[in-house]
Amino acid sequence: MDKKDSDILNKIYAHVTAVLKYCSDCNCLAEFEESSMRVEACVFNLMQIGELAKTSLSEEIKAQIGTIPWKQIYGMRNRIVHGYEGVEMRIVWDTIDSDLPLLKKELEIVLRKKCQNNKSE
Repeated sequence: MDKKDSDILNKIYAHVTAVLKYCSDCNCLAEFEESSMRVEACVFNLMQIGELAKTSLSEEIKAQIGTIPWKQIYGMRNRIVHGYEGVEMRIVWDTIDSDLPLLKKELEIVLRKKCQNNKSE
């Protein structure tokens, strides 16, 4: 993995971690929506994740990391940015609650392997 892809994956990881931190005390959609600042911060970070995944990561690294649903990540970004029929907060919350913890784990695996490979070189 080249340095650019590594840097982008670390940025994505930072955005994922931020969203999960912002929502650490939320157990449901209603709690998530209680704070417009939290909603806006999370939506912004989701947009950043999607944009980085689509335009900044190389196609090679996306192909190598087939466990991450890159098209769906960018699809979420499109739904937010373009507001197709409005942004459905249920989908945003479900993404945060169910999908982001899995994405975080996958990124940790990939980044840990990269770090181990660098140490062995």
